[in-house]
Amino acid sequence: MRTRRRTPLALAALLLLTLCPAQARPRPRQGGATPARAQTPAPQISYTVSMPEPHTHLLQVQMSVTGVSGAALPPQLDLVMPVWTPGSYLVREFERHVQDFRAVTDVDHRRAWRKVNKNTWRVETSGARTLRVGYAVYANEFSVRTNELNDRHAFWNNAPTLMYPDGFLGAPSTVRVEPHGDWKIATGLPAVSGERDTFRAENYDVLYDSPFLVSDFKVLPFEVRGVPHRVVIDGEGNYDAERLRRDVQKIVEAAVGVVGEIPYRDYTFLLMLHPTAGGGLEHLNSTALIFRRFNFRPDTEYRNLLTLVAHEFFHAWNVKRIRPDALGPFDYTGENYTRLLWVAEGVTSYYENLIARRAGLMTEKEYLDDLARSVRALQNTPGRLEVSLEESSFDAWIKYYRADENSINSTVSYYDKGAIVGLLLDLEIRRRSAGAKSLDDVMRHLYAEFFKKQRNYTPEDFQRAAELMAGGSLEDFFGRFVRGREELDYNAALAGLGLQLEAFAGDRARPAAERAYFGATLAQAADRLNVTNVLSGSPAYAQGLNAGDQIVAVDGARATLDFLNARLNDKKPGDEVRLAVFRTDELRNLTVKLGARPDNGLRVVPVKAPTPEQARLYEQWMLAPLRK
Repeated sequence: MRTRRRTPLALAALLLLTLCPAQARPRPRQGGATPARAQTPAPQISYTVSMPEPHTHLLQVQMSVTGVSGAALPPQLDLVMPVWTPGSYLVREFERHVQDFRAVTDVDHRRAWRKVNKNTWRVETSGARTLRVGYAVYANEFSVRTNELNDRHAFWNNAPTLMYPDGFLGAPSTVRVEPHGDWKIATGLPAVSGERDTFRAENYDVLYDSPFLVSDFKVLPFEVRGVPHRVVIDGEGNYDAERLRRDVQKIVEAAVGVVGEIPYRDYTFLLMLHPTAGGGLEHLNSTALIFRRFNFRPDTEYRNLLTLVAHEFFHAWNVKRIRPDALGPFDYTGENYTRLLWVAEGVTSYYENLIARRAGLMTEKEYLDDLARSVRALQNTPGRLEVSLEESSFDAWIKYYRADENSINSTVSYYDKGAIVGLLLDLEIRRRSAGAKSLDDVMRHLYAEFFKKQRNYTPEDFQRAAELMAGGSLEDFFGRFVRGREELDYNAALAGLGLQLEAFAGDRARPAAERAYFGATLAQAADRLNVTNVLSGSPAYAQGLNAGDQIVAVDGARATLDFLNARLNDKKPGDEVRLAVFRTDELRNLTVKLGARPDNGLRVVPVKAPTPEQARLYEQWMLAPLRK
């Protein structure tokens, strides 16, 4: 997601320009349909994106396609709108936002066109030398993967905005932006010298990986190893600018230390502040981030931003350059299947906290407490035993972004479980190699052997790289925990570093086995107590409570979330609770016999008598001595 040292004056001047993009290299795909790349001389392709009336939410796009050296264009030219954008694995049907399509030739003759499928416009060029196309894109969906234009800013991704001429995904193009008023432009694409507000992409994989932010933003510049970086802030919030600049720089320094090489000429963090939204999406030499504008305090909330920054920035190596088999070059017209999203996203999720810890932005206790919470959340997900990590990765296109009330029972997040398996793999490599190797070395190996040799890696390649660092076979580990569905063996891995998971009663006087267990997630909405989901295997599930039910009475009294929790706290395993519920406006009466809680709270603590070797490996990993 991006080398030349710049003087402070040059760096200040850079604020008026956009940063240059990464030197992305097309790689052969090792599975899935390969998108067509230009085999004949590519035409000259240019775009102009304007926003004359931001209140309409319409981005106006002008596209020009000219034959090489004035040669005639093919009699028919198909223009294709991508249906998804890299990094967000769901077909989103961006073509639905296109309107007012029109086409003319170089002599202003209108050209006939027709839709040939959902996202392809076929234009009759009649052999003209230049074709000019115009259309509008409705942009009123604010997320890191879509587009929004209003009177405050314009943010767009190019996959949902710019069509490509079929057969020429390898062609270069330029994008000229006509900003509203005196808004400034930020993108990872390099500016075209001598042309105002115009930027160049060497191919469509680069173009579609370089979003634009146009607004009256603020800029926080810094350098790492002589390479310019900047945080572009759109919107107001309770942030401390200097602290934010300093902390993001620390994250960059720590992340660069994992692989040891900066693979981009410059990097832009597009940070958009919003009252409620959040999220991040990685790109070649930039990342789009959305964060709640007043969540920079307290520190517990601010740390969420720092780990988000660490996650998206680490993708500059893991995914954008260390590419799984099917992830680039891309087919933009359909799904690009891979079983490696648990590495692409899960291992990156493991590194987000590790990078924050190495940067000094997360304490040892905060790290271990967060790890314990993550393990407990995974253990409270019944779906963890229903699908493997590879299956969860492969099914991302139909499941991850379309979660429903039963998802917790039927699947598991490749982010959440992948992060924990990444941790266990790292600790296993450290233990087997006596601290000589770690997951960092796996990343370095993949970077050198695959990115630098212009190859994508397969699941087998990743396992071989891990085994190389571990010094022996990891077939049992991958067979059970990656391709298989077995319960993770946390303590076997933690013990190598002198740690263990310990159950505790928390604030309650009674241990879990003596506390009543219900097994449903509830939400209070005004005066309604709604059932969000019901965990498979729980008393509520076994005895007929459904997601979507509205609980109106508990033991004959009006139901509220506080009242139900109080009743459950007064009961013990084997007691009953009587519920009156509305289900599709029909009153039902249920009696649920309560079970025993399946667990207490969890915490990660040192073993009673850690060995010197365990203490050494722990300190090497956590950058702190192992407490005894």
